Amino acid sequence: MAVTARTRQNPAVRISTPTGRWILLTTVLGSSMALLDSTVVNVALPRIGRDLDASLAALQWTVNAYLVTLAGLILLGGTLGDRYGRRRIFVIGVCWFAAASLLCGLAPDPTVLIVARALQGVGGALLTPGSLALIQASFHPDDRSRAVGLWSGFGGVGAAVGPFLGGWLVDGPGWRWVFLLNVPLALLCAPIALRHVPESADERAHGRFDVLGGALGALSLALVTYALIEAGHDSVAVALTGTAGLLAAVAFVYAERRHPDPMLPLDVFASRQFTAVNLVTLCVYAAFGGFFFLTSLQLQVVAGYSALQAGTSLLPTTVLMLLFSARSGALADRIGPRLPLTVGPLLCAAAMLLMLRVGAGADYLTDVLPAVLVMGAGMVTLVAPLTATVLASVDTSRAGLASGVNNAAARAAGLVAVAALPLLTGMGPEAYRSPDAFDAAFHKAMPICAGVLVAGALLAVTTVRRPAPDCRHPECRTHAWTTAPPLESRGRPERPEPSGPREPSGPGRRAGAVPGAKASPGAGPEAVPPPDGAPHDPRPDSPPDPRPDAPPAPRPGAPHDPPGDAAD
Repeated sequence: MAVTARTRQNPAVRISTPTGRWILLTTVLGSSMALLDSTVVNVALPRIGRDLDASLAALQWTVNAYLVTLAGLILLGGTLGDRYGRRRIFVIGVCWFAAASLLCGLAPDPTVLIVARALQGVGGALLTPGSLALIQASFHPDDRSRAVGLWSGFGGVGAAVGPFLGGWLVDGPGWRWVFLLNVPLALLCAPIALRHVPESADERAHGRFDVLGGALGALSLALVTYALIEAGHDSVAVALTGTAGLLAAVAFVYAERRHPDPMLPLDVFASRQFTAVNLVTLCVYAAFGGFFFLTSLQLQVVAGYSALQAGTSLLPTTVLMLLFSARSGALADRIGPRLPLTVGPLLCAAAMLLMLRVGAGADYLTDVLPAVLVMGAGMVTLVAPLTATVLASVDTSRAGLASGVNNAAARAAGLVAVAALPLLTGMGPEAYRSPDAFDAAFHKAMPICAGVLVAGALLAVTTVRRPAPDCRHPECRTHAWTTAPPLESRGRPERPEPSGPREPSGPGRRAGAVPGAKASPGAGPEAVPPPDGAPHDPRPDSPPDPRPDAPPAPRPGAPHDPPGDAAD
């Protein structure tokens, strides 16, 4: 079933209907593909290295090739969905992701695997923003919060099952099934989406796509990552590549300033709070990326755990987030974000220092579990308030953009950490084959990660302030994502209230919007109110306002404001 953009402006799908259940199933399946992949690949790395005779640098690229394209293109993926249809781009992303996963599963050597992982990231950039956007655009406003809660809850269950399932696959059928598992999921997800999920698009989306910005962003990340991974091998090539990466970053900033509708409007960083919270995000998720990459290897290479045992060892972190992230967000709403954003990183730093107890023959209950539990407590304290503070730091019309920027920043920080930590700790190309060499490097890496987290805590305590009471709050309050903060829909909440004097620009601004105006109570989800003293023009496809005190319609021929575009 497909709906037009006109019908889409008043989404009416109820969660109790068959269509509502199909939408939930589709979005959960799609998001689970990307989520499972991001949580299970680390567990498979030692076996991939042995089977493909891969160096440590190849294993780093196996993780980072995916993150480079995902982080560089995820904002563009959301824009494509707004323009060409969220269901269409979501289905393309699912099929692209599955095809790349098939190539990963059949890869005969590390080079093919790395290329396939980069293609996987492109698919992830298309499908990841679409899952929540489909829910926001399809469900009736009365059911939307419950639908988002179910979607995030089932996604959290998938995140919890992922490491266990990945470990079982690696120890059983083999690491290739970690990737091949996505193919049947896509074969189930794509037909359901095409048959049962309503199409939706944003009539406000116009202008040229910022393809240059997306390409420059991904290129900059790729070149800097290459320079960090290959440092120490060919100094001239590394210096040239690193310099080219920095120049690409400068060119990205220049292109975003010049583009009329940029992928990343740089004026969003005019908010001090937004800039500060993203700096905290960089510190926190750099440490998380390094921790999860190295810990999966440490448990298998040094402690002698199987892939299943290593994957299950980290399960308490995900379970704690799934159970308590909503409560943590509610607590931060009451006391403000500064304390959680300070205490959370410090708890995670303590957990990483506790991981120094994990060595050869480490006992799970006495050596691993205490660190994992403290890590989970820190992430529970930190992640939900971080997401809420990002949304609260910008105008409500730009909350989706702010969420996408924060998500991309977290992934970029993780990939830089995976590239840099082996360099900083002196890991050689064969370090993961030697328990003694890897253990020595791991014991250098964990204090570095802890120091980065302490820096994030200091940033939070000195820069983060309590947001305004009328700011936007996250739709996704229950989650268990350890690789990046959860994305928020690019659409506006119902009847938004402006939170400041700044006027949104770029994709967040509607045609015909009146600066500083508030939504009329009877005007629909995103109706454009007339300026003071101007007659009111109801939309031609909206029913008459039933209120006794509704303003009269204008006389034929009287001047009026043009109706706003369809709601997002």
